Amino acid sequence: MVSGRGLDSTDRGLAGPPPADMRHSHAGRAARLRAVTTTLFVVAAVIGVHLGAWAWLNRPVAEVGYTDVIRGVSFSPYQPGDNPYEERYPSVEEIDTDLARLQGKVAAVRTYSSTNGFEAVPRLAQQYGIRVMAGAWLDRRKENNVREIVNAVKNAQRYSNVNRVIIGNETILRDDLSVEQLTAYLKKVRQRVRQPVSTAEPWHVWLQHPELARSVDFITIHVLPYWEGLPADQALDWVLERYRQVQAAFPNKKVVIGETGWPSNGNRKKDAKPSMVNASRFIRQFLNQAQTRKLDYYIVEAYDQPWKRLEEGSVGPHWGLFTAEREQKFPMTGEVVNDEYWLPKALAASLLVLGPMLWFAGRRQDVRVGGRLFFSSLLQMAGAALVIGALMPIAEGLSGASLMVWALLFPAQVMLLTVVLINGFEMAELLWRHRMRRQFRPLPAGTGDYRPMVSLHLPIHNEPPEVVIETLNSLARLDYPDYEVLVLDNNTKDPAVWQPVREHCERLGPKFRFFHLENWPGYKAGALNFGLTVTAPRAEVVGVIDSDYVIDAHWLSSLVPYFGRSQVGFVQAPQDHRAWDRSAFKQMINWEYNGFFEIGMVQRNERNAIIQHGTMTLIRRSALAASGNWGEWCICEDAELGLRLLSAGHEAVYVNHVFGRGLTPETFSAYKNQRFRWVFGAVQIIRGHWRKLLGLQPGLSPGQRFHFIGGWLPWFADAVHVVFTLGGIFWTVGILASPRYFEFPMRDFIWPVMAVFAFKLLHSLALYRARVKCGWLDRIGAAVAGMALTHTIGKAIFTGVMHKSRPFLRTPKSESRHAWVQGFAMAREEAFVAVALIAAAIASVWRYGSGSAEVAWWAAVLIVQSVPYLAALAMGVVSGLPEREVRPAVQGALRPAPTAA
Repeated sequence: MVSGRGLDSTDRGLAGPPPADMRHSHAGRAARLRAVTTTLFVVAAVIGVHLGAWAWLNRPVAEVGYTDVIRGVSFSPYQPGDNPYEERYPSVEEIDTDLARLQGKVAAVRTYSSTNGFEAVPRLAQQYGIRVMAGAWLDRRKENNVREIVNAVKNAQRYSNVNRVIIGNETILRDDLSVEQLTAYLKKVRQRVRQPVSTAEPWHVWLQHPELARSVDFITIHVLPYWEGLPADQALDWVLERYRQVQAAFPNKKVVIGETGWPSNGNRKKDAKPSMVNASRFIRQFLNQAQTRKLDYYIVEAYDQPWKRLEEGSVGPHWGLFTAEREQKFPMTGEVVNDEYWLPKALAASLLVLGPMLWFAGRRQDVRVGGRLFFSSLLQMAGAALVIGALMPIAEGLSGASLMVWALLFPAQVMLLTVVLINGFEMAELLWRHRMRRQFRPLPAGTGDYRPMVSLHLPIHNEPPEVVIETLNSLARLDYPDYEVLVLDNNTKDPAVWQPVREHCERLGPKFRFFHLENWPGYKAGALNFGLTVTAPRAEVVGVIDSDYVIDAHWLSSLVPYFGRSQVGFVQAPQDHRAWDRSAFKQMINWEYNGFFEIGMVQRNERNAIIQHGTMTLIRRSALAASGNWGEWCICEDAELGLRLLSAGHEAVYVNHVFGRGLTPETFSAYKNQRFRWVFGAVQIIRGHWRKLLGLQPGLSPGQRFHFIGGWLPWFADAVHVVFTLGGIFWTVGILASPRYFEFPMRDFIWPVMAVFAFKLLHSLALYRARVKCGWLDRIGAAVAGMALTHTIGKAIFTGVMHKSRPFLRTPKSESRHAWVQGFAMAREEAFVAVALIAAAIASVWRYGSGSAEVAWWAAVLIVQSVPYLAALAMGVVSGLPEREVRPAVQGALRPAPTAA
């Protein structure tokens, strides 16, 4: 029996007498015990660290308590789902319930409006003994301003619990009214009510407009340290200093703090971090200081307001002492934690992935403990991300447009996490595995006695004759005793191109037969199917070679004996390339190609799930015929045939040894066209065989289905990347032009995008370092080349989803070089998108400043999204550079390849 895997256990010699049954049993029990112990250790360690991280992030923090009644709070009784911009307001019953909840906890409330139902607040609050600083909302709508003032004045005249009146809230800051206009409104109200009258503005507005103080009975200031970007431990001192500053500027006026507080959730602004702990700390400290200094104040605010996300971003909904569901956020005494539900969330995240962790850590004893810890940790992080993402609508109080955005982003996050896990699984297997089980090597001369006739098929179309002749000469040097070569010229119109090839075949002798096919259907697959009709009847193996390959003389003699095993359906050797060492572009794409054959194919081979390629492949003729020959409906007929052969139960043999080298594409345009064809063909295969891939039809093993689906899923992730890239540009335009309806995306969805990008880069560089024999500069070049194809892959996915077929795209290998300007034109789409992304990032920072964490995160995401597009632009330009200009810059750490096999 011929095999590259070594001998079976029945063939192994023994060093001594066989051990006793008891010793066998004891050794087996010990091995099982070690496996169970190791499995439990890995799972327990990962879950323990995970729970410890949650516990540390939510560790209890002790702070001075406050047990007295709060003097005043801002009161906006909007319920979840209410939105003033959409004219959805709370009912009188809901307002009454909210006031009842505050009875005994606060002495006074401040309102902002006296219309749309809020005019009922003084009447309802009176029955609970709550004083009211009644507000009238002023803006540029004069008729609305009149209604607001009329209702506020009526309430002040009617209800004794209205102790103050506030006319306008930050109207000068918003530039809705001038100081003169606001002063006129204040004068009218002061003439009609007995209560003190003021308007509310941030502290600095009063200092900038001291004349405003002459028109009020007291000064109402907003002092919100979060918006100043201050750290929480400096917030209280800053508030007190601003209070003293305004008091000193207006010594004859009473100063009331109309708004102060700290958000419990949302994005960081400079050094200001929203959190439950920081909110509790600031509120408690302020209340105690206010009581000691006898300050007059209103905490912002009583209840969380989800609708404020439209105005203030992610922190807007999180300023309340109570949640939007009317639950108290934190106690006023004792310890406080950021998330009181952290333990159920953490346990849910661990339970979600416990099964996969136990399976991998227990079943994969062939992977070292470090690899099992690594992949189990990835599983645990993915579980945590899924739990956090799934609960985000509840945690953030999402509704309306924000909820729709979440509904779009969450499935995309699931896909990204799936890709990360697939890549992580590949890393665990290839970096930490003790040894590969299915390792096939070139067989030495004389191995076995199976030497069938081989028919080599060389399909060509419009190829330069000198390139094909070089391939034919290498085939003539094969040391295998019994083979033929069929040159299948497919629809080449110019006789000057194909006739020299025919003449050369005649010179090489009867082994070489030439066929010129005019108007032949089916593209490459059609030519190969014709070749099967003229193949020598006694040929048992069919080989396929690309027209630009120079073949090693030992190719057939080293690989054909594998067909001595009846289970083998096809034998594949890797693709490799030549004549790339004088071009930076060719060098980059050479190593990008190389990575798949040194990494992906090696892992796939472990589960008999390799991708068959249309060159350097040998196929059992009977298996090929039984499967229906080459599929002319698919432009990736090679991979499609391989899938059918595997479905039929045949074994694939991948020998990771170079037996032939071809030419790389000359230009970035040709490189993109080739990858477009591969991706489009993959979508065709999925459409044609989706039932087999999903296990609805028999044939493929679970491992084979995993590799086919998992191998192509990252291409679909690239398509999602294209969608969200274009969506990010559109969304930024919305943020800039209409911030009321567009907000910066949630940070909990932004950081996974950044993390996935970093992980994919780590995955590529780590596996290249371990598996691909190239220098560090080549690894980076290969990563850049791969990223440069993101846009092309995305387009191919969408084209494949929308169209069943597409003309075969030949990959030119010897076309003339382009100037760098034309090289730039090859990536014009990508260049346009890159410029748009960078412009969107700059515009966001310019419009909203770099101090906001959500702005900085969004700008960073836009820049990260631009990296593949910048890579494409760089590849286009590099591909157009003359070879002599780039050679000195890429030598040194780079390993050149031989120019012939």
